[in-house]
Amino acid sequence: MLQKFNDKNRDLIVNINGKLAHRNEAGVSPFDSSVQGGDAVWEGLRLYKGRIFKLGEHLDRLRNSALALAFAEIPSHDVITQEICRTLQANDMYDDVHIRLTLTRGVKLTSGMDPRLNQAGPTLIVLAEHKAPVYSTTGLSLITSSVRRFSPDCLDPKIHHNNLLQSILAKIEANAAGADDAVMLDTRGFVAETNATHLFLVDDGSVRTPRTVACPEGITRATVLELCTLHGIAHEVTDLSLAEFYRADEVFCTGTMGELAAVTKIDGRQIGDGGVGALTLRLSKLFRGRTVQEGTVVCDRVNTNC
Repeated sequence: MLQKFNDKNRDLIVNINGKLAHRNEAGVSPFDSSVQGGDAVWEGLRLYKGRIFKLGEHLDRLRNSALALAFAEIPSHDVITQEICRTLQANDMYDDVHIRLTLTRGVKLTSGMDPRLNQAGPTLIVLAEHKAPVYSTTGLSLITSSVRRFSPDCLDPKIHHNNLLQSILAKIEANAAGADDAVMLDTRGFVAETNATHLFLVDDGSVRTPRTVACPEGITRATVLELCTLHGIAHEVTDLSLAEFYRADEVFCTGTMGELAAVTKIDGRQIGDGGVGALTLRLSKLFRGRTVQEGTVVCDRVNTNC
């Protein structure tokens, strides 16, 4: 599941604090908090035919994370939306686009971890790429990582921060095992999520997913639970063990970058009949329906003065 370079991204225009620059010329200061200590928050957005799905929810989560980290300044939703618009316009983007939105504490007076060294305001980075959903539609293979997800008393997962070392270490293990991604457990031994996505299982027609004790409050995850409610699909949010995933009829993962993707193998065990399950397919179709019907138009594609 190694992503490949898309030639349409060769001459991307990147937005850093309102300055638009070619990808090869854009850069952040070595004194920026993201470089100094991963002191930043981020969101992944997806553009569908001119509309960003769940933009308000993503910007709310970005703001909430920045508040939890005591950022002195946080750009308003309107300011961030304006910069997203400018970036999409500069790249003439309309569909099949993934946007990586990063807000750092900003540039420090001198190197060091103390937030009082930040006196220049935050750094906002808008990176938009031509990128279709990244996961295979035929099924993913997972292994269980030895790296555990932190609980709130260690590092609250409700802070959507840029320190992704846990995920990277888990991904290294998945790569070494020849798997697509890694299941990550919490400190109690229950399934939290994968290194990059939330997990769901289907058992006897009922959809079940772990609580957000040791994983972020996923926006695609929440959308799937909404769809279950709207369409009368039985569902439950609860602690789940690995054994419950091994014996499930279906397993799938969710995330903005990959939408919904079936999981057909975990730790060498085939899930269900080894194919993409019926309920996974149904929810995937319902999700895609939501993305084409809903979303925020951030700017007129023709109007470059948005």
